[in-house]
Amino acid sequence: MREGNLEAPTRHPLDWQSADFRDEGKLFAELERVFDICHGCRRCVSLCQSFPNLFDLVDATDDGEVHGVRNADYWKVVDQCYLCDLCYMTKCPYTPPHAWNLDFPHLMLRAKAFKFGQGEVPAREKLLASTDVHGQFAGIPIVVQAVNKVSTTKPLRKFMQAQLGVNAEAWRPALAEQRFRWGRAMSHGSEATHGERTPGKVAIFATCYVNYNEPGIGEDLLKVLEHNRIPYEIVEKEQCCGMPRLELGDLEGVERARKANIPVLARYAREGWAILSAVPSCTLMFKQELPLMFPGDADTQLVKDAMWDPFEYLVARHKDGLLKTDFNTALGKISYHIPCHGRVQNIGRKTEEMFKLIGRSVSVQLNTVERCSGHAGTYGVKTATHPLAMKIGKPVFKAMAKDEPDFISSDCALAGHHIAQGMAQAGTPAKALQHPLSLVRRAYGLA
Repeated sequence: MREGNLEAPTRHPLDWQSADFRDEGKLFAELERVFDICHGCRRCVSLCQSFPNLFDLVDATDDGEVHGVRNADYWKVVDQCYLCDLCYMTKCPYTPPHAWNLDFPHLMLRAKAFKFGQGEVPAREKLLASTDVHGQFAGIPIVVQAVNKVSTTKPLRKFMQAQLGVNAEAWRPALAEQRFRWGRAMSHGSEATHGERTPGKVAIFATCYVNYNEPGIGEDLLKVLEHNRIPYEIVEKEQCCGMPRLELGDLEGVERARKANIPVLARYAREGWAILSAVPSCTLMFKQELPLMFPGDADTQLVKDAMWDPFEYLVARHKDGLLKTDFNTALGKISYHIPCHGRVQNIGRKTEEMFKLIGRSVSVQLNTVERCSGHAGTYGVKTATHPLAMKIGKPVFKAMAKDEPDFISSDCALAGHHIAQGMAQAGTPAKALQHPLSLVRRAYGLA
């Protein structure tokens, strides 16, 4: 057998509805098989806390082998995986099509699903993953201001740490005073101009974060589309994409979200719309995780093919000769972070390409950082894991501070705020944090 892959990694469908998937004996047998391979390789030791925990457990056994690790200790590995997928995409030499067929993230997902099915996931973690529940207060006059004010007080932060497991020191998003989806439903006055690579009209999947927390990101995307005379429509209705539920192992919850979202999005796909989501994790959910969970569902596969990262779409639009390049405002020095779930989409460095395109017209000095920030959704705010998230992000915080940038930026808004917090703690605070879409709007000089 050859050592390692010569081909790009491929993904097998996730057989999550089979009896074997949650069979305890078969699960732990597979965990032992994979952990034994990982122990013999150790290339992933620098990625996250899962691998140091695994190797420490093995090294503490009498003979330094995986079979000496207690099954109960396997959870010290599983619970540290936040499904960033970087081990699969960038490090592991044994992913399929290699005969050893090693898919560490999806094995961790399988273990999380087993744990969830056993009722061992605390209610407070389920609540933390219920983004549509949190967002119910967004946009309600007086209430939203009161919630935001109270949530910044030290006593409540300490209470939330004790009762909800939310670290008192972790950055957390405020609720928006106006929800994104309460704004304009569609553009007016532009005819769809289709390109060789791109549909000429765009349907926006708002995402919980843009809708409830930072609607300005969505507004900036709409301004960029309007400037380029690309007609758009906010999708008729939506729920959370399901990624927070996936991270918990609540696959039935993911299925419920799919049943709510896919029929709506499939209609746009059939009508020739490009579907854009400004949160990489949400885009990845529709591009990878749902298609792997439901490989036989035609509508899910249809949505997969119609789903675009915003910069993937804009760069393709430029290659079609249909993107305006009348940039007139210099951006100066930018430290740009590529988020994990952007990398996993396998689309290349599209946001970086856009910044370089802007740099042909106005001043842009770009510093690109391609490493996990450590935030990883709820992982970065939980009491137990926030310190680990800050530790994982330290190399990123340092790299982003290079040359004292005018802006720091990440396609993942959560990662951006996490990086800003880490830089401030390191004594190299960012001058300004802006989403890449906001910087493109700025470069166009759009009000």
